[in-house]
Amino acid sequence: MLSIGIVGLPNVGKSTLFNALTAAGAEVGAYPFTTIEANVGVVAVADERLEALRRTLGAGEATPCFVRFVDVAGLVEGASRGEGLGNRFLGEIRGVDAVAHVVRAFPDEEISHVHGSVDPARDAGVIETELLLADLEVLERAVDKRVRVWTTAPPEHAAERDRLSRWRAALAEGTPLARLGLDAEARREAKALGMITAKPTLYVANVGEDGYGADGGGAGGGGADRAEGDAAKGDGGPMPGLAALRERAAGDGAGVVEVSARLEAELAELDPPDRAPFLAELGLDRTGLERMVEAAFDLLGLVRFYTVVGGKLHAWEVPRGTPAPEAAGRVHTDMQEGFVRARVAAWDDLVEAGSFGELVKTGRVRTEGKAYEVRDGDVVEFLFT
Repeated sequence: MLSIGIVGLPNVGKSTLFNALTAAGAEVGAYPFTTIEANVGVVAVADERLEALRRTLGAGEATPCFVRFVDVAGLVEGASRGEGLGNRFLGEIRGVDAVAHVVRAFPDEEISHVHGSVDPARDAGVIETELLLADLEVLERAVDKRVRVWTTAPPEHAAERDRLSRWRAALAEGTPLARLGLDAEARREAKALGMITAKPTLYVANVGEDGYGADGGGAGGGGADRAEGDAAKGDGGPMPGLAALRERAAGDGAGVVEVSARLEAELAELDPPDRAPFLAELGLDRTGLERMVEAAFDLLGLVRFYTVVGGKLHAWEVPRGTPAPEAAGRVHTDMQEGFVRARVAAWDDLVEAGSFGELVKTGRVRTEGKAYEVRDGDVVEFLFT
């Protein structure tokens, strides 16, 4: 299950966004430190392909992928030294797959800002600094514990020593580990150590209701047209400082998604059939949750595939490039251990044909071996001993 940790300064709309994403009812208030315990919620990933396959195959059950959100108390400058409450809960997000960094991008005199003004890029820098310092503290403790082992057999542990020393130097210089171009093995090690700055980051710009919709609500790094639009609105407009935030994200290889947490909360209260007209009025075709999850999947390089077993349809997520046997292991370990081959069809081909039988007749069901890398949208039948 994909897990996303939600961080940010106090009063940026984290808990409002969390409520909208999970309908979990986390307390919301216009004063700092409303969240005094980590909020955790699990939500289903909206999936039009899964629903189309369910209708086509007449599946009795259709299980989507799920996302686990962890919302921690707002961090403040000095959190790494124990200021505020957020530092207590950083441990809650050290094990997540990605970090959603919520920044405030709307003016509101009734909601205080810990720095007295709205500046998304500045606020992102404050939080990044605290995460860097928190990671540095954890890594220094890990290095201290490993020094004795390294000295007993220097050649054997040279690679680990050099790697952790390089990471410590980067953090001390103010460089998040994600900027070091870590390979898959290094990312796994960093996650095991609890390095937050090694995780893919998604900036979530909480914009005001004005300017949300056709002119906002997008994902990605922005562009010249977006930057000009922000400049025209000015720092006092409905979306202040987003161009600078996008520039920062582009430099970090991070994603940016604009949401209006307040409007998303209203959307969450509507029945699903009533949401489409609301979204259409805003010029959007997807909710903030759907755009956040899509952006997180892109950042993490995840793809979704589907299985049908015993009339039960199931969606699964795996990293892009996952070999078929490993993908089978997501379903059941026996499938991976006894993997023989896989029968694969594209989801849209299957919907068009109406059944696997009809698809076989047209030659659009492939037989793949152990080297096959599962693709996004594959419908797979794993054959195993």
